[in-house]
Amino acid sequence: MPKILIIEDEAAIRRVLTKILSEESSTYEVEEAEDGLQGLEKIKNSDYGLVLCDIKMPKMDGIDLLEAVKKIKPEIPMVMISGHGDMETAILAMRLGAFDYISKPPDLNRLLNTVRNALDKKQLVVENKILKKIVSKNYEMIGNSEAINHIKLMIEKVAQTDARVLITGPNGTGKELVAHQLHEKSERANYPLIEVNCAAIPSELIESELFGHVKGAFTSAVRDRAGKFEAADGGTIFLDEIGDMSLAAQAKVLRALQESLIQRVGADKDIKVNVRVVAATNKDLKTEIAEGRFREDLYHRLAVILIKVPALNERRDDIPLLVEHFTDKIANEQGNAPKSFSKTAIQLLQEYDWTGNIRELRNVVERLIILGGNEISETDVKLFASK
Repeated sequence: MPKILIIEDEAAIRRVLTKILSEESSTYEVEEAEDGLQGLEKIKNSDYGLVLCDIKMPKMDGIDLLEAVKKIKPEIPMVMISGHGDMETAILAMRLGAFDYISKPPDLNRLLNTVRNALDKKQLVVENKILKKIVSKNYEMIGNSEAINHIKLMIEKVAQTDARVLITGPNGTGKELVAHQLHEKSERANYPLIEVNCAAIPSELIESELFGHVKGAFTSAVRDRAGKFEAADGGTIFLDEIGDMSLAAQAKVLRALQESLIQRVGADKDIKVNVRVVAATNKDLKTEIAEGRFREDLYHRLAVILIKVPALNERRDDIPLLVEHFTDKIANEQGNAPKSFSKTAIQLLQEYDWTGNIRELRNVVERLIILGGNEISETDVKLFASK
């Protein structure tokens, strides 16, 4: 049930607004405050879907209240109402984060439309926060080994900067988890994280995918299209398997890093972008440079911070925690109670040669859960974990 707070020093206006909102929807729970200070206390102690706030009030005016609310609960939409308002006040209110500004006496249709839109926005903000928590949990780094703790520490130090990061390590080790953590813990977290798998895109299409194209640039370019760099503006672009990128595309990425400028395929106009670049590879880029397949200048631009993700065989102490994590995750996905693993089963998994790293471990755990007994035993592991 949406809660709406009306902050207005004139009792008659409060009554009229309360009546209008109550008649609009029986689901609206409307509360009142007679001045800014009382309104602020209510906001501190309760969660509102919307605040309708007068500007000229005793004790604390609406502009001061707006600034205070944006510091403590920025997700609450604030609609400012004033009979004394002018364009300067409206501009100031919007600049400070007001959802809308309405003059007295308010037009009924405009007021109700604004209320509906503001409540919808609050709902979207709440849903987005929930989704972000779920997504963040999906990219949680599991483990307490020295190597993983070192990576976590590096992420904490680097995330708040705009330093470019190159993540290295074998396939299946979780390099994408590092990229997601760097983004989620950064000031860019409210903007997109755009992932590009450079190995999965044909070399003739990679430039169009990254930088976009204009209509007619090539046979299938039937309309203008923005690329991944534009989509990531303000946020982060994650270039996975960058070692597989063509030399021509590497040259354009280098320019984007040097000048924060890109150019769509077939265009002659530059586009300014504000993007943090995080890259990952399972290749030895220094060998690729020596053999002429990777640009040395691009390597040095990307590898401001180097994070090496170890193979699972190098962090066997984390296997019990990873097994527990995957067991709970798989049980959630399948709607079953999680199974347990015997101590000897865990020990056997710790001795296993994990050439496929964490990805392989996850598959083995799922196979054991499907085919094994209620408690996964050493016998189950010997039967079902073999390659």
